[in-house]
Amino acid sequence: MLESTTFGKTVELLKRSMDVTVLRRDVIANNIANAGVPNYKRSEINFESSLRRALDSENLKPALDLATTDERHMPLWRPADWRTVQPRRVLDYLTQSKNNGNNVDAEQEMMDSLSNQLMYTLMSQAAAFEFNQVNQALK
Repeated sequence: MLESTTFGKTVELLKRSMDVTVLRRDVIANNIANAGVPNYKRSEINFESSLRRALDSENLKPALDLATTDERHMPLWRPADWRTVQPRRVLDYLTQSKNNGNNVDAEQEMMDSLSNQLMYTLMSQAAAFEFNQVNQALK
């Protein structure tokens, strides 16, 4: 019901992004825990770029739009639904930082963890701001 409003879309995007940061925290913790395991390949979460493409597709309607007069017709353009975008866990096979085949750099993982925590804090503050705006409007 609220997803059709700007407030609803913003809150839903913040919620999904916060869920991804929790998942990313778990992946980073797993990378750090396996920093000494031979041949372990670090993982990362890809979400933001897929979400950006889905959100941008809403505004990329072509100048020529073909009419579909039958439900079996395929539309020329269909925007991607941002609600269906899922985070993907990706293994990093390209880098190698240690001689034993392990590519986890604990220092970089700690920096990623800090950045992820700051992102979560920022998004929770943004969500609180959105609900505070609603409270102010209701007063």
